Amino acid sequence: MDTFENMKNAIDYIEDNLDAEIEYERIAQIALCSQYHFQRMFTFLIGVPLSEYIRRRRLTLAAFDLQNSNEKVIDLALKYGYNSPDSFSRAFMAMHEVTPSKAREKGISLKAYPRVTFSLSIKGVVEMNYRIEKKDSFVVVGVKQRFSHVDGLGENIGKMWSETPQETISQIAELGDGLVGVYSGMYEDNTTDYYIATITEKDSPKTLCELVIPSLTWAIFEVVGPMPTAMADIWGRIFSKWFPTSGYEHAEAPEIEWYSNGDMSASDYKSEIWIPIIKK
Repeated sequence: MDTFENMKNAIDYIEDNLDAEIEYERIAQIALCSQYHFQRMFTFLIGVPLSEYIRRRRLTLAAFDLQNSNEKVIDLALKYGYNSPDSFSRAFMAMHEVTPSKAREKGISLKAYPRVTFSLSIKGVVEMNYRIEKKDSFVVVGVKQRFSHVDGLGENIGKMWSETPQETISQIAELGDGLVGVYSGMYEDNTTDYYIATITEKDSPKTLCELVIPSLTWAIFEVVGPMPTAMADIWGRIFSKWFPTSGYEHAEAPEIEWYSNGDMSASDYKSEIWIPIIKK
């Protein structure tokens, strides 16, 4: 329940500052979690990245202002965080499919994205199989890329998997027992390192990257079903159902997806999500 209250307070801050500077660090402070965790949680709960939510809300209010005031387009651009009328007009067109000046006309169809609200509802029970495990420090070895957490993280990771040569993936898999995907956390510029890797005690080739995972307690969730649909469903339920009532919170450490050998498109394909946790 605290999770939803903290999210509500964070949304209050965002809504109160749509016409001013919004500090991501301040949002996370209000939500009592890290920037990385808040943005991950927000995306899974709401279905769009935080930056996209803010963009849509600002352009919704800009449309209201255009229809109900005489403010100049250049003033509205600055008011809602755009550096120039041109960048504002392009964003406005992309969402509303009309120019800002056209939006002032009566009878023009515009889009509105309402403020999100949070409530805890009781629904039919859908089980989530998980276990809590304390693990000593271990090493993952593989290839990594750095991605923006703001712009299309999931799509970019999918592209990384498809573009990584199969011989490289096979080389990584041979070092351990099964492949893992590792989200290393968030840097100050809203980027994260993602690893296609394996857990291993073997010496790794110099062409591969190593990441040391410290000793942690993990909530390990079982996932059964085709990738990536089944895993996306469990990720969403972890943040919306499990964390609010579990008595745990996210630790400041990498998250891991473990993939078994087999057909990832099969209905009985097995994988796991490892979340680092600490007691509240």
